[in-house]
Amino acid sequence: MHQLTLAEIARGLADKKFSSEELTKTLLARIAQLDPQLNSFITLTEDLAIEQAKAADARRANGESGALLGAPIAHKDLFCTLGVRTSCASKMLDNFKAPYDATVVAKLAEAGAVSLGKTNMDEFAMGSANESSYYGAVKNPWNLEHVPGGSSGGSAAAVAARLLPAATGTDTGGSIRQPAALTNLTGLKPTYGRVSRWGMIAYASSLDQGGPLARTAEDCAILLQGMAGFDPKDSTSIDEPVPNFSADLNTSLKGLRIGVPAEFFSEGLDPRIAELVHNSIKELEKLGAVIKTISLPNMQHAIPAYYVIAPAEASSNLSRFDGVRFGHRCEDPKDLTDLYKRSRAEGFGPEVQRRILVGAYALSAGYYDAYYLQAQKIRRLIKNDFVAAFNEVDVILGPTTPNPAWKIGAKNSDPVSAYLEDVYTITANLAGLPGLSMPAGFVDGLPVGVQLLAPYFQEGRLLNVAHQYQLNTDWHTRSPAGF
Repeated sequence: MHQLTLAEIARGLADKKFSSEELTKTLLARIAQLDPQLNSFITLTEDLAIEQAKAADARRANGESGALLGAPIAHKDLFCTLGVRTSCASKMLDNFKAPYDATVVAKLAEAGAVSLGKTNMDEFAMGSANESSYYGAVKNPWNLEHVPGGSSGGSAAAVAARLLPAATGTDTGGSIRQPAALTNLTGLKPTYGRVSRWGMIAYASSLDQGGPLARTAEDCAILLQGMAGFDPKDSTSIDEPVPNFSADLNTSLKGLRIGVPAEFFSEGLDPRIAELVHNSIKELEKLGAVIKTISLPNMQHAIPAYYVIAPAEASSNLSRFDGVRFGHRCEDPKDLTDLYKRSRAEGFGPEVQRRILVGAYALSAGYYDAYYLQAQKIRRLIKNDFVAAFNEVDVILGPTTPNPAWKIGAKNSDPVSAYLEDVYTITANLAGLPGLSMPAGFVDGLPVGVQLLAPYFQEGRLLNVAHQYQLNTDWHTRSPAGF
C-alpha cells in the first residue's frame, strides 16, 4: 500500500479495497521501521491519526466521498496543530504546543485527511538543506550521505521514501520546489495569497506560501484543492475563486507557448542538468508546445535582493520569541535584559541568528534606504520582467536547481554557496508567482527537477503541463533503493 499515490488511495478507499485505518497503521509501522535512517519526522501523532482514520472510514460508510477522505498526509512542523508540538525545528519552540489549528491544518482535517505527524525542517524555515534543524539533519533517501534540500526537507524525504503519499510544505525562496527537485517529487508553490498563512509560523511574511509535495502533479492538484481558499483571518489571503485543479489535467498542450529564459543557462548551471532541461523541452515540444527564448534581465539581482528582504522580515517576525510569553526561557536570568539575551542566544541556532543580524542591520536607520528600500525596488523590476514575459508566453521553464543534492556538511562553512542554490527559485517568491518543480532525470544517481512558472492564479496550467509530461515520462515513478 505504501506505493500508492493519493489518487490511487482515493480510488482504493472508494472501492473498499482497504480502509483508511488499515492504510494508516501500515504507514505508521513503515515510519517506525524506516524513519530512523532519514530523520524526516519531528513528532508522530499515532493516536490522532488512527482516530482520524476511523472517523474517515465512518464518514465513507455513511455515504460521504472525497479525494482526501481517509488519505494519510503529514504537516511541515510550522503549521500550528492543536495540542501537538509545533517546533519550527527550533530549540526556541521545543516545548510549544499550539493552542489552535492553522487554517491549512483545519481545512485538510475537514476534508478528511489523516495527519500522521509533523515533519522535520530547517529551523524557522531558514535553509536550503534541512541541516539547521535543532533535531538534526534530514537525509536524502536517494543517498543517505546527501541533503534532501530545504527547508521542507522532512516532508520531501518522507514522501520520496514512500513513508506517506503527500505532505504539506512552505516555500519562501524555493523551499517546496528545491527539495522536490532533489528527491524526485512534484512540488508546487501557489500564487502568494492562494493558501492561507494563518497559523503558519512566519519566516518572511511577504514571501512565505504553503503548498503541496507529492509524487505526481495529479496528487498535488488533489492536496492543493484541500489547502487553497480565501481566509478572512489572513490579511494577505486573496479572495479569488478556487478552481477545480484536477479538471484540466488532461488538456492538450498543443499551441502552449513555453518561454525559456536565456539567463537560466549561465555558467553556474551544472551542464548535465542543462542537458536534462533541454530533454524535457524536447518532450514538451512532442506534445505540441511551442518553445520561445525570452529574457528576465533583472534575475541577476534576485539573490542579493532576496537576502536583504527575507532576513529583514525574519528579524521582525522573530522578535516575538523573547523568553517571556512562550518558548525557551534561560535559567536564572539576572534581569530582563539578561533574560532576553540568553533566551534568544540559547533558543536560536547559528543560521537563524545570522539572518536576524543581517535583517536587523538592513533595517537600521543608517542603512534602510541603502539596502532594504533598494531591494524592494529590485523586487518590483523582477515582477515587471515576469509581467512582460507572460505577454509573450504562457509558461516559463528552466532548471529548479543549479546542482544535484550535495553531501551533508559540504556547504556548512560557506553559507553563501548554499544561498546560491536558490538562484532559480527565489524570483517566483519575490514576484508572488506560482511555481512547480517536476522530476526530469538523474545525475550521478541523484534526482534533478525542472521548474515551471505561470502567471498569477494559474496553478491549474502548471499542473496540466506537469501531468501531461508525466503521462509521457517515467522519472516520477522511480523510487529510491531500500525504500
